[in-house]
Amino acid sequence: MSEIIYIKGDATCPQAKGIKVICHICNDIGAWGKGFVLAISRRWKQPEAEYRAWHTTGKKGGFELGAVQFVQADPYIWVANMIAQHGIKHGSSGPPIRYEALDQCLQKVANQASELGASVHLPRIGCGLAGGNWSKIEPIIQKHLCARGIAVTVYDFD
Repeated sequence: MSEIIYIKGDATCPQAKGIKVICHICNDIGAWGKGFVLAISRRWKQPEAEYRAWHTTGKKGGFELGAVQFVQADPYIWVANMIAQHGIKHGSSGPPIRYEALDQCLQKVANQASELGASVHLPRIGCGLAGGNWSKIEPIIQKHLCARGIAVTVYDFD
């Protein structure tokens, strides 16, 4: 079992050798334009373009809570667009984060990272615009990634 490594830095510039998967949470309504996605879009165009194209396919194309789209951003970096946020606003059902969907997403990320022999890099996913609680998110990361020996680095932006 591996441990989560916490560092200060930018998750779009992962500090590791070899193949890396950068994870982030997307919403289920096709919106892209606030939060960590802005950093992704500044660095690479493909993750946003492929997310928007995927959204147009709807459920028939697999665009739904719990789904993950893996986009190769460069030869050693993949971006995991994880749909684990319902809408973009807090409502009567609480914040937009959907922990069950995140659980499903991270299981898929673990499978892909294992297949690629990759490490996983992420900001504190779900704790910004999605309104999630890190004390609920961290155990899901440990359950799916750390328990399988996948190296995980969490980046706290300066």
